Formats: sequence, C-alpha cells, structure tokens
Amino acid sequence: MSIFRKKSIEDLLNTGSNNNGLKRELGAWDLTMLGIGAIIGTGIFVLTGTGAVHAGPALSLSFVIAGLACLFAALSYAEFASSVPVSGSTYTYAYATLGEFAAWIIGWDLILEYLLAVSAVSAGWSGYFQSFLHGIGINLPEGITAAPGSIEGTTTYMNLPAFLIVIAITLLISRGTKETKRVNNIMVIIKLIVVALFIISSVFYVKPENWQPFMPFGISGVFSTAALMFFAFIGFDAVASAAEETKNPGKNLPRGIIGSLIICVALYMVVSLIMTGVVPYAQFGTALDHPISLVLQVVGQNWIAGFIDVGAFIGMTTVILVMLFGQSRIMFAMSRDGLMPKSLSKLHKKYKTPYAVTWMFGIIAALLGAFIPLSDLAELVNIGTLTAFTMISAAVIVLRKIKPDLKRAFYCPWVPLVPGSAIVFCVFLMFQLGSHTWIRFLIWMVLGIIVYFVYSRKHSNLNQ
Repeated sequence: MSIFRKKSIEDLLNTGSNNNGLKRELGAWDLTMLGIGAIIGTGIFVLTGTGAVHAGPALSLSFVIAGLACLFAALSYAEFASSVPVSGSTYTYAYATLGEFAAWIIGWDLILEYLLAVSAVSAGWSGYFQSFLHGIGINLPEGITAAPGSIEGTTTYMNLPAFLIVIAITLLISRGTKETKRVNNIMVIIKLIVVALFIISSVFYVKPENWQPFMPFGISGVFSTAALMFFAFIGFDAVASAAEETKNPGKNLPRGIIGSLIICVALYMVVSLIMTGVVPYAQFGTALDHPISLVLQVVGQNWIAGFIDVGAFIGMTTVILVMLFGQSRIMFAMSRDGLMPKSLSKLHKKYKTPYAVTWMFGIIAALLGAFIPLSDLAELVNIGTLTAFTMISAAVIVLRKIKPDLKRAFYCPWVPLVPGSAIVFCVFLMFQLGSHTWIRFLIWMVLGIIVYFVYSRKHSNLNQ
C-alpha cells in the first residue's frame, strides 16, 4: 500500500552527500553544546521545584528513570544519525524503515513537540527575565508581562518578553548555522558556570536528615514525577536534526548525542540532591517558579541570586534556540520530500538556511507564547517526545532486519534489548500522564492524519 512506501537508504545517503546547499559547520564539541543547550534550562531552573514537591528527595531517582529512557533512545538515535546523516531526525529514519505514513505521523508529532516547547520555555524565560529586571529596579507595565488569563485577578494583554525573545532567536537562526553555534556555545558555557556556582555555594549546607523519608510518596510518586521530569530532557534529539550540517557525522553525531545526555543527567541528579538536602521538599511548594533561588535564600547566599537569574534566562534562551533550530530542519526535510509545500524547503541565497520555514515557525511560536496561557504544555510536549523516542527505537530494530549489511559508524549495543528497553520505558512513562493530555494529543494526531490524506499523500515525491 502507498502509505507504507519507503525512501531507500541509498537515496537518503545521496541526499546527505549532495547536501542541497546546507553547510557542514558542526563538530563534536558544537553538537555536545547543542545538546546541553537544549536540556539544561527549564528543567533545572523551574521544574525541579515541582518535582521536589511530588517526589521528595527521590526526585534524583525520577531524573535517573527519565534519563535511562532517554539514554536507551539516544543509542538508537546515534546508530541512525551516524548511518544516515540526513536532516529530519526521527522523521527521516522512520521514512526509511517504517514507511511514509509512520514518517508523517512522527513528523507531525515533532511539530507539536518542538513548537509547543519553544512557546512554553519562552514563557518561563520571560518570568526569570522580569525577575532579573526587578532586581535592578526595572518593572515592566503589568499588561505586557503575561498572556491573557495567566494571572488570576490581574488584567494582562500579552507576554511581550516571551514574544521578543523568540523573534530574536528566529533572526539569529535564519542568519546561518555558524553564527547560531557560536552564540549557543557561549551561552551554554555561561549557564554551566552558573550551575557550578550554585553547587559550590550550596553543597556545604546539605543536611542529610532532610532526605528522610527519601521516598515520601512511594515508588508511584517517583514514576509519575519521572514522566513530568521527562520535559527536562527534551531536545537532545534535536542534535540529530543537524546531521546534514555536521562535519564527519559518523563519529561526531554519536558523541554529541550521548555525551550531552550523560553530562546533563549527572548535573540534574547532583542539583536535585543538593536542593532537597538543603531545603525540606515540602517548602518548594511556595517557590515552584524559582526553586534554585529559594535554596540560595535559605543558605544566606542572596548575592548569588542575581547570577542564577542570569543563568536561568540564558539557559532557557539556548533551549529555545536549539528547539527552533531542530523544528526548522525537520520541516525542511518534510517539505523537501513533498509532504509539506515545496516553498518551505527553499534556502536563502546568502545565508544558506531554510529561511521561510524558520520564520514561519518562529512567528507562530512567538504568538503562542505571547497570547496563550501554557500551564499544561509540559505534559503535552512530553507525550510527543515519548512517542518519537518509541518510534526511533522500533525503527532501529527494523533497520537491523532489512539492512543488516548497511555501513554503520556506530552500533546501538544489544539490539533488540536496548531499543526494546527504550520502548518499554517510554510507553510506561506515557501512561503516567493524565487523560486530558492523551485527549489533546489524540486530537492533534487525528488532525495530522486528515492533512496527510488530503494533501501530503498526493504531493509526496514518492507518489510522482
């Protein structure tokens, strides 16, 4: 059936080698920085407070569980990315193994994941940025500080800072990969210094008695919190979307994907243990939007709070940057295959970037962050990411069967055990999410199926 037609691995490799005008600018260091840029942000500066309230000191275990699910999936990503170094990430890999309809579903899913992640993080960025401005005596007019309806009892019209940061990053990404990587690398180094400063200034105030009981809400609290904390790890898969812009992708892509994930899991564990060791977990309920600042207040290190605010909004800036970068490259690949309008895959004559699609999604994400309250976005983004990870893990098993002799620069170990474990972890975490999240996700998927059969199936390059 036509919905199961596949792109050949050979055609994909030719596409990657021809490069279609994209410049290979990224090395292993740049890819690792992209991964850290995507992961260290909202999770460490905001979500840790919510996690501590729901899991207690066992929050560190929640991060380990979420990190294991990501690690198993990362090994599958690394095999695909090194073997088929082409833009599109999971979408492209699914096209070659599971067929066109599965590729469309995962591409449509990634649109949801990346677009809403950019919007959600921009709202968090706005909060920390306003906190920083307040600290230096600058207060924005109330009407432009939040989306309408975000603050009960307060009339607001739009979240102007959230809108402006997305537009600024869109401008940067549209100007070229080299400029994007330079800015990202600098900001990632700054926020790692800030995280290190927090660890050094707080670790000596840890009281082991605050870790008792270690698991106040039982193992169910650990698992449900792991499903929420999964939001902290989204984005490392965006590294794979830069395959066509990577130098020596066979070696550098696996290093960037796996290296960035391991570094971030270690940082999340250390930070969460210090937080709950310094401040009793229940107290984080009063500081869900600034848990790191609360810890510093308790230890009397208020002078560092300003640096934390700077690190927080820089950290979130890199998350927005990497997610928007990945979004544009996936849509570029879908457009190039005919599943989306061809105009979206045209490159700018000077900058050699997918200019139109970058600006299209940048403006949409900016408007969502500015005008829509995004309180439930974390779970909706999570279910999209978990679906993508499940499909890439299944795809690597299929690829081993249909292309056993394909040259692979990196082999996912113990197939099918490792990718099978990723599927089990991801599906389990998906079922920890609420019914309202599933309903919204299924509505989005049904809409995507309609678009496929009305437009994409007819316009697919494979249909010509």
